Amino acid sequence: MKILGLFEEGKVYEVLLVTKSNVTPIGIVRKGNYLYFKLFGGKSFREVKEHPFGVVHITQDVELLIKAALNIPIDVEFEDAKEIPLRKIKKLSWVEGKIEFEETEIEDEFGKSKVLKCKFIPLYGEMIPSIIKPLSRADYVLLEMAVHLTRLFVATRRHKVDVAQKLYSKIWQGYQEYIRLGGKSELAEKIMGLALISVRWNS
Repeated sequence: MKILGLFEEGKVYEVLLVTKSNVTPIGIVRKGNYLYFKLFGGKSFREVKEHPFGVVHITQDVELLIKAALNIPIDVEFEDAKEIPLRKIKKLSWVEGKIEFEETEIEDEFGKSKVLKCKFIPLYGEMIPSIIKPLSRADYVLLEMAVHLTRLFVATRRHKVDVAQKLYSKIWQGYQEYIRLGGKSELAEKIMGLALISVRWNS
């Protein structure tokens, strides 16, 4: 499948995963003709267990990735996938496929968590021509802030005060760097606001 050539083996790529009714960013790694990723407890976790299909979308729209991660409504259109009983996002390159998974438990700084170790078996995919917007260093910083925020939410829920404080510091440092690099997205302010609320609730 030609589109798999976009993924170099062993590298982690940030993409969007569409399941039965959810869109979430995931990190995937290609090994041979398959893509591998993990899902932690949540809507996509439950949907893959019940309906083991997915669509992987490729995008350089950092704000789209962040909005999906933070459950902020995204402005996209959907249409039926070609080979599987799911919808996909219009105007984004995609790979649709079947998902094999193993449910297991991991332990880290947040404690014990259930996780699905997923093997994505591509069935069909297409590359959609688009105008490639160059990514700035500020984009990468903003994405990293969002990743830290999702981890902060977990630390807050589990009352891991020390971990939460460290994550909040990383988000604050990222915010300063984002501004320095000329970033102007309203999402940066939103992330900082959510981080402050979360860490105050946990203090």
